[in-house]
Amino acid sequence: MKDINEIKELIPHRYPILMVDRLEELEPGHRAKGVKNVSANEPFLQGHFPDRPLMPGVLQIEAMAQVGACALMSLPENEGKLAVFGGVDKVKFKRQVQPGDVLSIEVELTRVKGSIGKGEGKVYVGDELAAQGQLTFALVEK
Repeated sequence: MKDINEIKELIPHRYPILMVDRLEELEPGHRAKGVKNVSANEPFLQGHFPDRPLMPGVLQIEAMAQVGACALMSLPENEGKLAVFGGVDKVKFKRQVQPGDVLSIEVELTRVKGSIGKGEGKVYVGDELAAQGQLTFALVEK
């Protein structure tokens, strides 16, 4: 398990865009499982939506990308590099995410060739699937 400080050593994201509170599982270069506690105090909930706060789907995708980046950036050969988005495909949202929900974010890296890779991500609330999608990323020099 990795706490927030160890996550910050792997990826450059910081508040308010850091979407992973801890990693429960990490297989460098293969997969990771992270947790995000959705608080009523999240800055994005002030405007999305004031009378019915919901976590935007794009931030659920970002959470998947950050967990995937942790799996990728935990490899020693990727030190000094940055994982950036190349694209998303086949994204589906199955459940609304609201304050009080605890997200379990699972990402498996399915293909890495050179500086380009792909992964499959899923976001759960409890055992209920909230979002899923395919992620494409590129490794670039910092």
